[in-house]
Amino acid sequence: MSNKDNRFGLAVAQMGPVQLAEDRTTVVRRLLEMMREAAARGAKMVVFPELALTTFFPRYWMEDQAEVDARFFEAEMPGPQTRPLFELAARLRIGFYLGYGELTPDGHHYNTAILVDETARIVARYRKIHLPGHSDHKPDAPFQHLEKKYFEVGNDGFGVTDMLGTRIGQCLCNDRRWPETYRVMSLQSARIVTLGYNTPSWNIHWNEPPHLRMFHHLLSLQANAYQNGLWVAAAAKCGFEDGFHMIGGSAIVAPSGEIVAQAQGEEDEVIFASCDLQLGETFLQHVFNFAKHRRPEHYRLIVERTGAGAPLAPSELST
Repeated sequence: MSNKDNRFGLAVAQMGPVQLAEDRTTVVRRLLEMMREAAARGAKMVVFPELALTTFFPRYWMEDQAEVDARFFEAEMPGPQTRPLFELAARLRIGFYLGYGELTPDGHHYNTAILVDETARIVARYRKIHLPGHSDHKPDAPFQHLEKKYFEVGNDGFGVTDMLGTRIGQCLCNDRRWPETYRVMSLQSARIVTLGYNTPSWNIHWNEPPHLRMFHHLLSLQANAYQNGLWVAAAAKCGFEDGFHMIGGSAIVAPSGEIVAQAQGEEDEVIFASCDLQLGETFLQHVFNFAKHRRPEHYRLIVERTGAGAPLAPSELST
């Protein structure tokens, strides 16, 4: 197989802010424009952000659940306002990843992403597992981070899907910080991991300098791409949403850990890379050969224990 045959055109569509007052039709129009650009650049698929259709609404404390459902969640996908995305994808023969708030027919709420193939068929769904933030009202905080109030923990696991001639996995935002996310998908022979995020520049829980938010974001992508032989495509929604700032830094990272494409600003922007899928195979054969070198019998604490428990006393450390 030639090197050309291993190439996968991968685009990430970063979004600038979506203000609270913006409607779906306006937002979808922006997504359509970026999908056209991605296809024109030779992309087989384009990755859109987490909660791409609305502002990052978990920053607001809202008590009328019916209003929240109507304004911020999708009861069907595609629906009347999102169907143009699917129709354009079918015409352009391009796949896509899209994040949105999902309201199920039986009333469950998830922070969800889907993979859609080049025929506009939904081939996979992912519901966010690592929900950050809190569920209680914090009126003294500069803003809220209420994902635990508005969403339930995902129940689909970290699946991997055959799509567009390769194997693609999905995660969302805070999932990118957890090494288990990538390892579980790499163990299913994922070659690309798609990721949308909305990351506030300020941490309401402790005084984390904003530059560390970007550093840790990129560190998570690069380390996990390298340690799992993966291409990682990360799409931000960023900039000032009604005065609340979120980081950009949308990127495509190679299995070498190198950033091969990165957004330059905080507006709508398409980045692209012609990804050599064989590069991941090289690392998985010669550096991280799981079948040859992993020793899961020594990793049991990873699944048996969620936290480290109480710290050891000094006397226990010396024994």
